[in-house]
Amino acid sequence: MDDDGMTAFVPGHVTGFFSSHPDDDPAKAGSRGAGLTLTDGVTVRVAPATHTRTTLDGTELTVEPVDRVLDSLSASARVEATTELPLGAGFGVSGALALGTAIAANQAFDRRLSENELVTVAHAAEVRSGTGLGDVVAQARGGVPVRLDPGDPEHNRLDGIPASTRIEYCTFGELSTESVLSGDTERLTDAGLESLSILGEEPTLSTLMYASRRFAREAGLLTDRVREAVEDVSAAGGEASMAMLGETVFALDTGLSDAGYDPSVCHTHAAGATILDDPAPPTASGPPRANNAGDL
Repeated sequence: MDDDGMTAFVPGHVTGFFSSHPDDDPAKAGSRGAGLTLTDGVTVRVAPATHTRTTLDGTELTVEPVDRVLDSLSASARVEATTELPLGAGFGVSGALALGTAIAANQAFDRRLSENELVTVAHAAEVRSGTGLGDVVAQARGGVPVRLDPGDPEHNRLDGIPASTRIEYCTFGELSTESVLSGDTERLTDAGLESLSILGEEPTLSTLMYASRRFAREAGLLTDRVREAVEDVSAAGGEASMAMLGETVFALDTGLSDAGYDPSVCHTHAAGATILDDPAPPTASGPPRANNAGDL
Protein backbone atom coordinates (compact mmCIF):
# COMPACT_ATOMS: atom_id res chain seq x y z
CA MET A 1 0.00 0.00 0.00
CA ASP A 2 1.31 3.43 -0.93
CA ASP A 3 0.89 6.58 1.11
CA ASP A 4 -1.28 8.18 -1.57
CA GLY A 5 -4.16 5.79 -1.05
CA MET A 6 -6.08 3.25 -3.11
CA THR A 7 -8.38 3.37 -6.14
CA ALA A 8 -11.52 1.41 -6.97
CA PHE A 9 -13.79 1.22 -10.01
CA VAL A 10 -17.55 0.64 -9.63
CA PRO A 11 -19.79 0.03 -12.65
CA GLY A 12 -22.81 2.21 -13.25
CA HIS A 13 -26.17 0.54 -12.69
CA VAL A 14 -29.42 1.08 -14.57
CA THR A 15 -32.49 -0.23 -12.75
CA GLY A 16 -35.22 -1.47 -15.06
CA PHE A 17 -37.81 -1.97 -12.31
CA PHE A 18 -37.93 -2.35 -8.54
CA SER A 19 -40.12 -2.70 -5.48
CA SER A 20 -39.45 -0.86 -2.24
CA HIS A 21 -39.05 -2.76 1.04
CA PRO A 22 -38.29 -0.45 3.99
CA ASP A 23 -37.10 -1.72 7.36
CA ASP A 24 -35.86 -0.11 10.56
CA ASP A 25 -32.65 -2.08 10.05
CA PRO A 26 -30.87 -0.60 7.01
CA ALA A 27 -29.14 -3.93 6.39
CA LYS A 28 -32.56 -5.54 5.83
CA ALA A 29 -34.12 -2.62 3.95
CA GLY A 30 -33.77 -2.37 0.21
CA SER A 31 -35.45 -3.31 -3.03
CA ARG A 32 -36.20 -6.24 -5.28
CA GLY A 33 -35.85 -5.82 -9.01
CA ALA A 34 -33.52 -6.08 -11.98
CA GLY A 35 -31.20 -3.97 -14.08
CA LEU A 36 -27.89 -3.82 -15.91
CA THR A 37 -24.42 -2.83 -14.73
CA LEU A 38 -22.40 -0.69 -17.13
CA THR A 39 -18.81 -0.32 -18.26
CA ASP A 40 -19.40 3.42 -17.78
CA GLY A 41 -18.96 3.85 -14.04
CA VAL A 42 -17.26 5.72 -11.21
CA THR A 43 -13.56 5.66 -10.32
CA VAL A 44 -12.93 6.48 -6.66
CA ARG A 45 -9.57 7.19 -5.04
CA VAL A 46 -9.30 7.30 -1.24
CA ALA A 47 -6.26 8.63 0.63
CA PRO A 48 -5.81 9.32 4.35
CA ALA A 49 -6.34 12.98 5.29
CA THR A 50 -6.80 15.09 8.40
CA HIS A 51 -10.30 16.11 7.31
CA THR A 52 -12.70 14.31 4.99
CA ARG A 53 -13.13 16.02 1.64
CA THR A 54 -14.93 14.64 -1.42
CA THR A 55 -14.59 15.82 -5.01
CA LEU A 56 -16.37 14.56 -8.12
CA ASP A 57 -14.79 15.48 -11.44
CA GLY A 58 -12.80 18.15 -9.62
CA THR A 59 -15.78 19.79 -7.88
CA GLU A 60 -15.98 19.61 -4.10
CA LEU A 61 -19.34 18.44 -2.80
CA THR A 62 -21.00 16.76 0.14
CA VAL A 63 -21.99 13.13 -0.49
CA GLU A 64 -23.81 11.84 2.57
CA PRO A 65 -23.36 8.11 1.77
CA VAL A 66 -19.60 8.64 1.41
CA ASP A 67 -19.42 10.41 4.77
CA ARG A 68 -21.42 7.60 6.39
CA VAL A 69 -19.11 4.95 4.92
CA LEU A 70 -16.01 6.69 6.25
CA ASP A 71 -17.63 7.14 9.66
CA SER A 72 -18.41 3.41 9.73
CA LEU A 73 -14.78 2.64 8.97
CA SER A 74 -13.50 5.23 11.49
CA ALA A 75 -11.58 6.94 8.70
CA SER A 76 -10.92 10.49 7.60
CA ALA A 77 -9.96 10.73 3.94
CA ARG A 78 -9.56 12.66 0.74
CA VAL A 79 -12.01 11.10 -1.74
CA GLU A 80 -11.47 11.94 -5.40
CA ALA A 81 -13.97 10.51 -7.88
CA THR A 82 -14.51 10.79 -11.62
CA THR A 83 -17.30 9.57 -13.84
CA GLU A 84 -18.62 9.92 -17.37
CA LEU A 85 -22.16 9.27 -16.09
CA PRO A 86 -24.69 12.09 -15.55
CA LEU A 87 -25.80 12.73 -11.96
CA GLY A 88 -29.35 12.24 -10.73
CA ALA A 89 -30.29 10.44 -13.91
CA GLY A 90 -30.71 6.83 -12.83
CA PHE A 91 -27.16 5.44 -13.06
CA GLY A 92 -26.47 4.66 -9.39
CA VAL A 93 -23.69 7.23 -9.02
CA SER A 94 -24.27 7.74 -5.29
CA GLY A 95 -24.21 3.98 -4.72
CA ALA A 96 -21.00 3.72 -6.73
CA LEU A 97 -19.41 6.49 -4.67
CA ALA A 98 -20.38 4.73 -1.45
CA LEU A 99 -19.19 1.29 -2.58
CA GLY A 100 -16.01 2.61 -4.19
CA THR A 101 -15.17 4.52 -1.01
CA ALA A 102 -15.75 1.42 1.12
CA ILE A 103 -13.55 -0.81 -1.05
CA ALA A 104 -10.72 1.69 -1.42
CA ALA A 105 -10.80 2.83 2.21
CA ASN A 106 -10.68 -0.78 3.39
CA GLN A 107 -7.33 -1.11 1.62
CA ALA A 108 -6.01 2.37 2.34
CA PHE A 109 -6.69 2.08 6.08
CA ASP A 110 -6.04 -1.67 6.37
CA ARG A 111 -9.48 -2.36 7.87
CA ARG A 112 -9.43 -6.01 6.70
CA LEU A 113 -13.16 -6.34 6.10
CA SER A 114 -14.61 -8.96 3.77
CA GLU A 115 -16.43 -8.22 0.52
CA ASN A 116 -19.86 -8.80 2.04
CA GLU A 117 -19.02 -6.61 5.03
CA LEU A 118 -17.99 -3.76 2.73
CA VAL A 119 -21.13 -4.11 0.65
CA THR A 120 -23.19 -3.99 3.86
CA VAL A 121 -21.43 -0.79 4.97
CA ALA A 122 -22.09 0.90 1.61
CA HIS A 123 -25.66 -0.40 1.29
CA ALA A 124 -26.57 0.79 4.79
CA ALA A 125 -25.05 4.21 4.04
CA GLU A 126 -27.22 4.53 0.92
CA VAL A 127 -30.39 3.44 2.71
CA ARG A 128 -29.80 5.78 5.68
CA SER A 129 -29.17 8.67 3.28
CA GLY A 130 -32.31 7.96 1.25
CA THR A 131 -30.34 7.95 -2.00
CA GLY A 132 -30.86 4.35 -3.09
CA LEU A 133 -32.13 0.90 -2.17
CA GLY A 134 -30.53 -1.66 -4.45
CA ASP A 135 -27.73 -0.17 -6.53
CA VAL A 136 -24.89 -1.16 -4.21
CA VAL A 137 -25.62 -4.91 -4.12
CA ALA A 138 -26.10 -4.91 -7.90
CA GLN A 139 -22.88 -2.99 -8.52
CA ALA A 140 -20.97 -5.39 -6.29
CA ARG A 141 -22.19 -8.33 -8.39
CA GLY A 142 -21.94 -6.95 -11.94
CA GLY A 143 -23.48 -8.39 -15.09
CA VAL A 144 -27.28 -8.24 -15.39
CA PRO A 145 -28.30 -8.71 -11.75
CA VAL A 146 -31.74 -9.74 -10.52
CA ARG A 147 -32.41 -8.90 -6.88
CA LEU A 148 -34.77 -11.54 -5.53
CA ASP A 149 -34.74 -10.21 -1.97
CA PRO A 150 -34.08 -6.80 -0.41
CA GLY A 151 -31.17 -5.97 1.83
CA ASP A 152 -27.44 -6.54 2.16
CA PRO A 153 -25.59 -9.77 1.23
CA GLU A 154 -26.60 -11.45 4.50
CA HIS A 155 -30.29 -11.00 3.79
CA ASN A 156 -30.75 -11.03 0.02
CA ARG A 157 -30.62 -13.52 -2.81
CA LEU A 158 -29.17 -12.46 -6.13
CA ASP A 159 -29.63 -14.07 -9.53
CA GLY A 160 -28.83 -12.75 -12.97
CA ILE A 161 -29.46 -12.97 -16.68
CA PRO A 162 -26.52 -14.75 -18.40
CA ALA A 163 -26.12 -12.26 -21.23
CA SER A 164 -24.10 -9.23 -22.29
CA THR A 165 -24.91 -6.46 -24.73
CA ARG A 166 -24.07 -3.01 -26.03
CA ILE A 167 -26.05 -0.32 -24.19
CA GLU A 168 -27.01 3.13 -25.47
CA TYR A 169 -28.48 5.88 -23.31
CA CYS A 170 -29.76 9.44 -23.53
CA THR A 171 -30.49 11.65 -20.52
CA PHE A 172 -33.04 14.45 -20.66
CA GLY A 173 -32.95 15.58 -17.02
CA GLU A 174 -32.92 14.60 -13.35
CA LEU A 175 -35.47 12.97 -11.08
CA SER A 176 -35.15 13.03 -7.29
CA THR A 177 -34.68 9.54 -5.87
CA GLU A 178 -35.29 10.87 -2.37
CA SER A 179 -38.66 12.41 -3.29
CA VAL A 180 -39.90 9.23 -4.97
CA LEU A 181 -38.73 6.89 -2.21
CA SER A 182 -40.09 9.10 0.57
CA GLY A 183 -43.57 9.23 -0.97
CA ASP A 184 -46.32 6.62 -1.31
CA THR A 185 -44.55 3.64 -2.86
CA GLU A 186 -47.44 1.15 -2.77
CA ARG A 187 -48.30 1.54 -6.47
CA LEU A 188 -44.63 1.40 -7.39
CA THR A 189 -44.02 -1.73 -5.33
CA ASP A 190 -47.05 -3.57 -6.73
CA ALA A 191 -45.84 -2.83 -10.26
CA GLY A 192 -42.30 -3.88 -9.41
CA LEU A 193 -43.33 -7.22 -7.93
CA GLU A 194 -45.42 -8.02 -11.00
CA SER A 195 -42.50 -7.17 -13.30
CA LEU A 196 -40.19 -9.38 -11.23
CA SER A 197 -42.66 -12.25 -11.63
CA ILE A 198 -42.75 -11.71 -15.39
CA LEU A 199 -38.96 -11.76 -15.63
CA GLY A 200 -38.77 -14.89 -13.48
CA GLU A 201 -40.83 -16.79 -16.04
CA GLU A 202 -38.42 -15.93 -18.87
CA PRO A 203 -35.10 -14.42 -17.69
CA THR A 204 -33.90 -12.80 -20.93
CA LEU A 205 -32.81 -9.29 -21.85
CA SER A 206 -35.90 -8.84 -24.02
CA THR A 207 -38.17 -9.80 -21.12
CA LEU A 208 -36.26 -7.44 -18.82
CA MET A 209 -36.91 -4.56 -21.21
CA TYR A 210 -40.61 -5.46 -21.53
CA ALA A 211 -40.98 -5.77 -17.76
CA SER A 212 -39.21 -2.43 -17.31
CA ARG A 213 -41.50 -0.63 -19.76
CA ARG A 214 -44.53 -2.14 -18.05
CA PHE A 215 -43.23 -1.03 -14.65
CA ALA A 216 -42.60 2.55 -15.78
CA ARG A 217 -46.14 2.78 -17.13
CA GLU A 218 -47.90 1.08 -14.20
CA ALA A 219 -45.90 3.00 -11.57
CA GLY A 220 -46.75 6.32 -13.22
CA LEU A 221 -43.10 7.34 -13.65
CA LEU A 222 -42.96 7.97 -17.42
CA THR A 223 -42.35 11.54 -18.55
CA ASP A 224 -43.38 12.79 -21.97
CA ARG A 225 -39.80 12.97 -23.28
CA VAL A 226 -38.98 9.47 -22.07
CA ARG A 227 -42.19 8.03 -23.51
CA GLU A 228 -41.50 9.63 -26.89
CA ALA A 229 -37.95 8.24 -27.05
CA VAL A 230 -39.04 4.74 -26.02
CA GLU A 231 -41.74 4.79 -28.70
CA ASP A 232 -39.23 6.03 -31.29
CA VAL A 233 -36.90 3.12 -30.52
CA SER A 234 -39.78 0.66 -30.70
CA ALA A 235 -40.87 2.07 -34.08
CA ALA A 236 -37.31 1.52 -35.33
CA GLY A 237 -37.45 -2.12 -34.23
CA GLY A 238 -35.43 -1.75 -31.02
CA GLU A 239 -35.84 -2.29 -27.28
CA ALA A 240 -35.73 0.65 -24.85
CA SER A 241 -37.04 1.67 -21.46
CA MET A 242 -36.69 4.25 -18.68
CA ALA A 243 -33.86 4.16 -16.14
CA MET A 244 -35.09 4.18 -12.53
CA LEU A 245 -34.95 6.80 -11.23
CA GLY A 246 -34.01 9.35 -13.84
CA GLU A 247 -35.31 11.03 -16.96
CA THR A 248 -33.10 8.69 -18.96
CA VAL A 249 -33.81 6.24 -21.77
CA PHE A 250 -31.58 3.20 -22.22
CA ALA A 251 -31.67 0.81 -25.14
CA LEU A 252 -30.15 -2.51 -26.15
CA ASP A 253 -27.61 -2.64 -28.99
CA THR A 254 -28.13 0.25 -31.44
CA GLY A 255 -31.73 1.03 -30.50
CA LEU A 256 -31.36 4.76 -29.90
CA SER A 257 -28.96 5.27 -32.81
CA ASP A 258 -31.36 3.50 -35.16
CA ALA A 259 -34.13 5.82 -33.95
CA GLY A 260 -32.12 8.91 -34.87
CA TYR A 261 -30.71 9.85 -31.47
CA ASP A 262 -27.07 10.62 -30.58
CA PRO A 263 -26.61 8.43 -27.49
CA SER A 264 -23.75 7.66 -25.15
CA VAL A 265 -22.51 4.11 -25.72
CA CYS A 266 -21.16 1.47 -23.33
CA HIS A 267 -21.65 -2.23 -22.58
CA THR A 268 -22.84 -4.37 -19.75
CA HIS A 269 -20.05 -4.84 -17.19
CA ALA A 270 -19.11 -8.49 -16.74
CA ALA A 271 -17.79 -8.12 -13.20
CA GLY A 272 -18.61 -6.13 -10.10
CA ALA A 273 -16.65 -3.42 -8.32
CA THR A 274 -12.86 -3.79 -8.37
CA ILE A 275 -9.71 -2.51 -6.71
CA LEU A 276 -7.37 -1.04 -9.33
CA ASP A 277 -3.63 -1.62 -9.32
CA ASP A 278 -2.51 1.65 -10.93
CA PRO A 279 -1.41 4.09 -8.19
CA ALA A 280 -2.06 7.12 -10.42
CA PRO A 281 -5.09 9.28 -9.54
CA PRO A 282 -8.22 8.62 -11.63
CA THR A 283 -8.83 10.71 -14.74
CA ALA A 284 -11.94 11.50 -16.70
CA SER A 285 -10.65 9.42 -19.61
CA GLY A 286 -11.43 6.19 -17.75
CA PRO A 287 -10.29 3.92 -14.93
CA PRO A 288 -6.80 2.42 -14.64
CA ARG A 289 -6.33 -1.28 -15.31
CA ALA A 290 -8.12 -3.62 -12.93
CA ASN A 291 -6.08 -5.88 -10.69
CA ASN A 292 -8.65 -8.65 -10.91
CA ALA A 293 -12.05 -8.44 -12.58
CA GLY A 294 -13.58 -10.45 -9.77
CA ASP A 295 -12.09 -8.69 -6.77
CA LEU A 296 -15.57 -7.90 -5.47
